[in-house]
Amino acid sequence: MAESPRARGGRRRVGRLASTSGPGSGEELRDGRAAGGPAEEERGPHGELRCHKLQESLLSSASGFSNYRGILNWCVIMLILGNARLCLENLIKYGILVDPIQVVSLFVKDPYSWPSLCLIIVSNVFIVAALHLERKLATGTFSERFGLFLHTVNLLSILCLPVLVVFMVRSITPVGAIFTLGIYTMLFLKLFSYKDVNRWCREKRNAKSKTLTRSLSVPTPKKTNADTASKEVSYPGNLTYKDLYYFVCAPTLCYELNFPRSPRIRKRFLLRRLFEMLFFIQLLIGLIQQWIVPSVQNSMKPFRDMDYTRMIERLLKLAVPNHMIWLIFFYWFFHSCMNFVAELMRFGDREFYRDWWNSETVTYFWQNWNIPVHKWCSRHFYKPMLRRGVSRWMAQTAVFLASAFFHEYLVSVPLKMFRLWAFMGMMSQIPLAWFVGKFLRGNYGNAAVWISLIIGQPIAILMYVHDYYVLNHERAPESP
Repeated sequence: MAESPRARGGRRRVGRLASTSGPGSGEELRDGRAAGGPAEEERGPHGELRCHKLQESLLSSASGFSNYRGILNWCVIMLILGNARLCLENLIKYGILVDPIQVVSLFVKDPYSWPSLCLIIVSNVFIVAALHLERKLATGTFSERFGLFLHTVNLLSILCLPVLVVFMVRSITPVGAIFTLGIYTMLFLKLFSYKDVNRWCREKRNAKSKTLTRSLSVPTPKKTNADTASKEVSYPGNLTYKDLYYFVCAPTLCYELNFPRSPRIRKRFLLRRLFEMLFFIQLLIGLIQQWIVPSVQNSMKPFRDMDYTRMIERLLKLAVPNHMIWLIFFYWFFHSCMNFVAELMRFGDREFYRDWWNSETVTYFWQNWNIPVHKWCSRHFYKPMLRRGVSRWMAQTAVFLASAFFHEYLVSVPLKMFRLWAFMGMMSQIPLAWFVGKFLRGNYGNAAVWISLIIGQPIAILMYVHDYYVLNHERAPESP
């Protein structure tokens, strides 16, 4: 039978569609059905008749999705762009304010008077006194009670001497005083640990009536090939100048008779940390001069006029640069500086911080952002209180109280004024820790910790700067 022209045209169109529809399409078109139609689903290997299933949206916490790399990159780009705009605005408004000579004047007011350096040199007196006192106690020349009294006098002198010098010597600067008081505070904590560990060694020696091979304070570390030939020090063989000064310079506050040691000094690692130290300290100084100082100066008028709206605006404007500088300081001190010193001294324990940025509670943050201080507080303050029968809550409160004292000590003494803002800021962490731990969990708790860090520090800074400005500048013309 002859085929009609319409039928021949339809067959040609089907052939063209079959040739251009990809693999498998020709068969479907010859059957007269479109690709993906019901016939295809019915013939599928698993009989897929549905395209939906029970599942959560990716941004929901129940979805289990965790790959937010793109969002993190977006946040970093927005952060860079936002801060770049602030930097450009700052340069246009104030010009370049970075002045290296001004930094020198922050440490030295009188070129012929160096009270901060003299105080640091004098600190050797307390170190030598602690060593000779321990030697007397080791030989039994002094009783434990009398030795404790002398140690207490030595430790209290460490805290009191720089305070007297700061208030009596006018040539000392606030920055130089903060630096000196920081060194004396670390020396106080180190010698306190030195006293305790040697006392524990004597107690163990007296209990067992034989020479110690290790201190009770630490477990025996695993020996490596490099450490096999080295001999461990036992009490009282540790009472030497070399041992004590190694501990004083080591990046730790807790004393041990035998510290873990790295096998060698890695020169490349040392040079990288040195470069970071030099670079970040210059960056910190530049950001403080260019960013923090103008913001603080512009905050004085709203505080003086008690303009609360402008005060909040100034506080939020100061929060971002202050927080960035705090983060840079954390990396500079706890990673670059402490790793540099540890590598130079072959000090093996490099856990100077943990993942505090993941803190979901305030307590976790304070336990992990400064490991040397946390270890000291736990070893020499918190656990001894628990062994004496003090409740856990009271012991934690006492730790915060001691921390609040040293925060206030390091701020009020150099500024020569007592306002207790740092003390109250630290003590406020107790109710904040209770609230966050009880009512907030997961990401909400982490957000609360970050907000307390970003907002809390600028409030304390503005309080102290305002009081220092009022005390030293506004009242200056009234003095004869």
